[in-house]
Amino acid sequence: MLYGRSTELAALDELTAGAREGRSGALVLRGEAGIGKTALLDRAAQSASASGMRVLRVTGVEPEADLAFGGLVQLLWPVQDRLDGLPEPQADALRAVLGATRPPTRDRFLTGLAVLTLLADLAEQGPLLCLVDDAQWLDQATSDALLFAARRLAAEQVAMVFATRDEGFAAPGLTELRPSRLDTGDAVSLLADLGLPPALRDQVIAESAGNPLALIEFGAARRDDPGSFTPVTVADRVLSSYRTQIAALPEKTRLALLFAAAEGRGDLPLQMKAARTLGVGLEDLEDAERAGLIQVTESTVVFRHPLIGTAAYQGAVLARRIAAHQALADAADDPDCRARHLPLATTSPDDEVASELVAAAERAAARSAYAAASLLHQQAARLTPDRRAQVRRLTDAAACALNAGHAGQARDLAEQAERSSPEPEDLARLASVRAAVMFESGERREAARLLLRTHAAGPGPGPAMLRTGATYGWFAGDADSVREAAERLASLGEADPMVEGMAHLVDDDYARGLPLLERAVAAGQDDSDAARTRALHSAILLGDDATAMELAAAEVARCRAQGLIGALPQALHLLAERQVLAGAHRDAEASVAEAVEIARDTGLRERVAWLGGVPARIAAIEGDERRCRDLVRDVPDVGRVAGESALSLLELARGDYEAALGRLETAAGPGPQRHMAMAMATVADQVEAAVRLGQPGRAERPMRAFEAWARAGRQPWALAVAHRCRALVDGREEDYREAVRLHGQGRRPFERARTALLYGEWLRRARRRSEARDTLRSALEDFEGLRAVPWAERARAELRAAGDATTSAKATAENVLDRLTPQELQVVRLAADGNSSREIAAQLFLSRRTVEHHLYKAYPKLGVGSRRELARLNLV
Repeated sequence: MLYGRSTELAALDELTAGAREGRSGALVLRGEAGIGKTALLDRAAQSASASGMRVLRVTGVEPEADLAFGGLVQLLWPVQDRLDGLPEPQADALRAVLGATRPPTRDRFLTGLAVLTLLADLAEQGPLLCLVDDAQWLDQATSDALLFAARRLAAEQVAMVFATRDEGFAAPGLTELRPSRLDTGDAVSLLADLGLPPALRDQVIAESAGNPLALIEFGAARRDDPGSFTPVTVADRVLSSYRTQIAALPEKTRLALLFAAAEGRGDLPLQMKAARTLGVGLEDLEDAERAGLIQVTESTVVFRHPLIGTAAYQGAVLARRIAAHQALADAADDPDCRARHLPLATTSPDDEVASELVAAAERAAARSAYAAASLLHQQAARLTPDRRAQVRRLTDAAACALNAGHAGQARDLAEQAERSSPEPEDLARLASVRAAVMFESGERREAARLLLRTHAAGPGPGPAMLRTGATYGWFAGDADSVREAAERLASLGEADPMVEGMAHLVDDDYARGLPLLERAVAAGQDDSDAARTRALHSAILLGDDATAMELAAAEVARCRAQGLIGALPQALHLLAERQVLAGAHRDAEASVAEAVEIARDTGLRERVAWLGGVPARIAAIEGDERRCRDLVRDVPDVGRVAGESALSLLELARGDYEAALGRLETAAGPGPQRHMAMAMATVADQVEAAVRLGQPGRAERPMRAFEAWARAGRQPWALAVAHRCRALVDGREEDYREAVRLHGQGRRPFERARTALLYGEWLRRARRRSEARDTLRSALEDFEGLRAVPWAERARAELRAAGDATTSAKATAENVLDRLTPQELQVVRLAADGNSSREIAAQLFLSRRTVEHHLYKAYPKLGVGSRRELARLNLV
């Protein structure tokens, strides 16, 4: 009987009922030790089993908190026969977790995707309940994987419940429920069977503070020893009660409990193999089993409550604990298990032990368990007698911490290593980690300078360090760093066309810089990921929309095929920016929506904020001021160009030219970004605002730079915009006409429409009304297609002034695709192309059931009833 738990039981019943009806969900039960979380999980498991649900369960154990994927192995071991049904990269990731193979896992989030797919596949045979107890003691790799799966549950018939203490196991995005303390009435009912006199009963209720475990333990203790007294806090009182019970046991029984607590996983054969070296056997567990402290089966030992294991371990003297861990290490067949016990059995530097820990760290990193790898490297460093080797291991620990997303810890470890070694080679390795942390923290200029300074001081991974330094310098607006990196690469015989090209761009030497970027794009045909990445960014700097779109789409496809979930949001971001330029606003919103969802599910909060710049630009074009301002408000400082560009476009559309121009002048600033990102995105806005204000000189400098860049790059859209800007300033029709001609070869419909609008205005003022009407109608058609409401209104006003009486605002014909959510749009397009639900799920990192759920919702919106009918629709 569970007293005082009606709210919690109702929540669990609702969760499991939803799963049985096809609505997946997840719930976190959070509260202090003894509040009844495990009892609630037990009740949920019983109810689920009785209703025919399958139940998977895992319990975190404190000694395994740093063992890579220890919890996931426990959870998935009974269902490992289902791995062959997963997409190959996902299956390989879980095989590596379970020890069947050890292929490198390139993305630390791939395992979470594999868990989601596996749970969804299991639910194909019926609803599934996944219970996680003591989640605060799960290793981070397991936590990351389970939380990723929990956040992406939708329609898989899967329910997940996590029970955790107040501290640890942060689970943002999941619903949390805190079991309440028991009131006096429920406490009296719980104590009823103990037969306590009223005075003792009231004292127990007061001391337990409504904690169910404390009520039970204190009640039993007072019944047996009415004069006993316990410490102050509830947790300490319970722990003290357990220590007292354990202290009363025979010495060998206490030692057997120590082995069980130190081993942690409940592996009875391993415990007994180790314990025999100290003269302890299976029979020595009997007294503890009779006392109800443990439950013993043929192969496992389980403490009735985790605090009993804590009491058994903490109650032993240090020498005994060390001896137990050494015996467990010697008895272990699994090298990772041995590595877990060795640091706890070693009190002085030992290079052999340190080497074993390094090997274990490398195995953990190969499975993307970077947090565990970092700890193992730290433990190895502590036990390493040689100072240089110690520094190398601290550096590796810092690099793994950075890969795990722990930038602060990475910084601390790198600084600790730096204090221990003045050697240039060591400092060079450390600099790469420290600079990466600095860059992610917003110290971009300092990061670039650190890499260049370190490279100048001595040997190291020179070319790679210099390329990274140039990139950091570019984004920091530090022209000197870009130039210096290019010069040093050339002196090493490692000239990089992208870095060299950027170095010329910061000097406004577009004629020399852009051909080098074209070489970098051509080199992108290389099979290496680095070459393709450089090609993509070079194409963006060139303004080569077609190539950039193709490379960005290929990068997204590569991330999908290889399960590179952590890299996918950035790839989708770059693709979305290209889609906006091409006028594919719905596609861009779908790309951003997916990127935001994945970034949230993987904890990439900075990327979520950065992504807001893309829909802000769309909102600005479409005239949705409130949405635009809300989105820009969350864009981080490094995304200021995108945010200010969106806001200035809003202001330009409504005729607030001073505000638009002032904003752009303030946002421009010095440095490489001023020359490229600002020029490509905002020079046309600056020129138009300045001309409207009658102050064209305020935009002359950026306009000249843009013209030089456009001539050197030879991109039709850029040349068209350059001619349009010049036409605004000089008023020459030949510039307008050339701009219109060049737009016919380009890919930017919004810019094409703006050119037609301005040319139409010029024609009307020249009293060539018939020609003006034709040009303005073209602009209006493009604006309406883009839903650029304020710009369409300007075109209609100009048409009316040109004598067109048929230009009253009309409702834009509804596109049936607008009825779909971004994710539904992605799913139906892939389905229309002939992809199966499983194939779509693998591409979008969803489950098959979620894909079919989206199709089920999309069909009536589109007026179809099957995939065959879907294939006949125009879904562009």
